[in-house]
Amino acid sequence: MVRTQNRNAVMGKAFRTALPRTSPVCISFFLLALSYGVLMGTRGFSFLWPMCMSAFIFTGSMEFVTVNLLVSAFNPFVTFMLAVMLGTRHLFYGISMLGRFKNMGAKKPYLIFSLCDETFAIDNGTIIADDVDRGWFYFFVGLLNQSSWVAGATLGGLLGERITFNTSGLDFIMTAMFAVIFVDQWLTTKRKSHMAALTGIAVPAICLGVFGADNFMIPSLVAMLVMFILLRPYLDDLKIDKTDGENETNNADKETNA
Repeated sequence: MVRTQNRNAVMGKAFRTALPRTSPVCISFFLLALSYGVLMGTRGFSFLWPMCMSAFIFTGSMEFVTVNLLVSAFNPFVTFMLAVMLGTRHLFYGISMLGRFKNMGAKKPYLIFSLCDETFAIDNGTIIADDVDRGWFYFFVGLLNQSSWVAGATLGGLLGERITFNTSGLDFIMTAMFAVIFVDQWLTTKRKSHMAALTGIAVPAICLGVFGADNFMIPSLVAMLVMFILLRPYLDDLKIDKTDGENETNNADKETNA
């Protein structure tokens, strides 16, 4: 009895610590997943499809892509390569979490499964107090984020089945979101050369001209992955441009003199 109460207290404290940190992500996840569910519903799929896909796939960009894959001629190779290439980024930040997820016991498989971009950002950026259980904190961050996504997708699927007005263009929401992220990173990055962003624009443009609109996606993803690996020494966020370093040094000197 006492052991159960202590365990509940540990879990409760971890949950209360994770909740305020995940709330902004949960709200955005819910709204984005809502549009995904509506899109699935308007394409003729039962709400069970977005509910199950969001629960078992839990990769937002791939879920949006899957909508078109499900209503077009099925190509297993293209589907597999798209899933692999879209999820490649998970490999890099997943490796960086190996130390944090060590000795997590039965929670570890779910921690790995639920590790999306936003969950990684919270797990990696939160300074966890000594009296908060790290394993349960990571668990509740992933659970809260995924639960909001599943809830939004399910509700969207229910609404989508009943929507009768024209929803053309709704599938552009993912493109619009990434466009906003791209512009925000362009404006806020310390790397004034914008090499990563320009690579991301140039490579698909070249592949589009070479392979055509129907076949450029896979070559673009492969080529960008290779380019980013080769250019990694120049793209490392821990290294800033020379001009930025000089500006920060000058600012530090001014503050010291003041």
